[in-house]
Amino acid sequence: MAAASSSDSEGDRAESSEASSKWLDAHYDPMANIHTFSACLVLADLHGDGEYKLAVGDLGPSGRQPCLKVLKGPTVLAESALPALPAAAAAFLMGQHEPRTPALALASGPCVYVYKNLRPYFKFSLPQLPPNPLEQDLWNQAKEDQIDHLTLKEMLEGIREKAEVPLSVQSLRFLQLELSEMEAFVNQHKSKPIKRQAVITTMTTLKKNMADEDAMSCLVLGTENKELLVLDPEAFTILAKMSLPGVPVFLEVSGQFDVAFRLAAACRNGNIYILRRDCKRPKYCIELSTQPVGLVLAHKVLVVGSTQDNLHGFTHKGKRLWTVHMPAAILTMNLLEQRSRGLQAVMAGLANGEVRIYHDKALLNVIRTPDAVTSLCFGRYGREDNTLIVTTRAMHRTFQTDLYLLRLRAARAYVRALESSLNPVSATAREPLKLHAVVQGLGPTFKLTLHLQNTSTARPILGLLVCFLYNEVLYALPRAFFKVPLLVPGLNYPLETFVESLSDKGISDIIKVLVLREGQSAPLLSAHINMPVSEGLAAA
Repeated sequence: MAAASSSDSEGDRAESSEASSKWLDAHYDPMANIHTFSACLVLADLHGDGEYKLAVGDLGPSGRQPCLKVLKGPTVLAESALPALPAAAAAFLMGQHEPRTPALALASGPCVYVYKNLRPYFKFSLPQLPPNPLEQDLWNQAKEDQIDHLTLKEMLEGIREKAEVPLSVQSLRFLQLELSEMEAFVNQHKSKPIKRQAVITTMTTLKKNMADEDAMSCLVLGTENKELLVLDPEAFTILAKMSLPGVPVFLEVSGQFDVAFRLAAACRNGNIYILRRDCKRPKYCIELSTQPVGLVLAHKVLVVGSTQDNLHGFTHKGKRLWTVHMPAAILTMNLLEQRSRGLQAVMAGLANGEVRIYHDKALLNVIRTPDAVTSLCFGRYGREDNTLIVTTRAMHRTFQTDLYLLRLRAARAYVRALESSLNPVSATAREPLKLHAVVQGLGPTFKLTLHLQNTSTARPILGLLVCFLYNEVLYALPRAFFKVPLLVPGLNYPLETFVESLSDKGISDIIKVLVLREGQSAPLLSAHINMPVSEGLAAA
């Protein structure tokens, strides 16, 4: 993740990247481990303290372990798990009462989770849909044992291929099972009612009755059932329901719900539909030749990114105003708005690592990032206005590769240490003992501390000796061996001695430590200690 702040100073240097005179690098974290897209990023004053936080609907690595993350500056302030992948995030004011702290809405699966002060406040669930009648009849027959699991499988596959009403999650899960697992699944679920519920595909906010920045807003949801729902910000009831010919994936709104509003929905069928207040169905349709990859409303112009690497500008009535070709595939889009200057621009994140900023079709700025851009967010962060937050695709992959290489090198070094018996921690012993050695000092005198531990659960150990084997030309020790006190299970016993280096040629060697039982010559435990070079003698 990278964050940059805009600068009013243009600078006096002609730079290779135009962005360096307009942006100040604020933070760069190649190991942020964030997997998200622009619709799941939102900047908001979630605590009402003037400190804007970044809320992230994180998909998790490989789409697993989705969660909500809230960042304050470079640190993660809070994190909570989600039951399903996030689809969108938004901040909105629920009422007029003080303090005017915005709530955070996160769309995930069939639900919208609302948080106040980062605590769960409300959960809205999409209404259930009527099941496919043929599917319902088949499960009723299975309940009465009139058909077996193989017949049920064949009939459900036929319905899935031809029926207009999709199958329920229960039937889809059943069809994904192996044949050996199907009978048990049918016996477990045949008595349960068939439930079919749509999921949320996109979400945005619409002002309720005033255009002020701190006015109440309604949530607008797009669903897999080809519907748009407008929710009341206080009661979370459905204020309006509109139907679409396709599944909405991007939404843009303008106006107020109680007065007049326009709603633009880009759908999976490659069309953009325009709806107005009191219209149950679209009033205008913009037909695209390819799939849309982003939709942004800037100065009453609908800017659409397409899979043909083009940005198109349209009016609300569907008239094309301009087209700009991009040098690489468009991966994400978002709005850049500076209210103090009355500026609204479109940001496009490209596969070649560029972030291009356009005012209509005029290119304002190009920012170059280390890899393909996956999400963009612009606004106030912390107490800094005009902050741009960018995430890229390969940050996590690069970090994981480096981590795997580090683990591999550590494992190889550990194996080499075991093979050459140079590890100061004992790996094997005939008694439940653990030995760890620490060498301190710069020389010529070193402090050697042996940490000896009885790892048994209940049996104390008595009658042990510690013996040192070393080159007497290079080192001198006060005692070559000494007795070990009674070792109580679980306690760590530090045994200290001093080692004097006798060589002035910068030569070091190994000191071998043996732990023996009195009256026995075979050691119970041994370790080799690599002594450091004496810096004191070397300096002399």
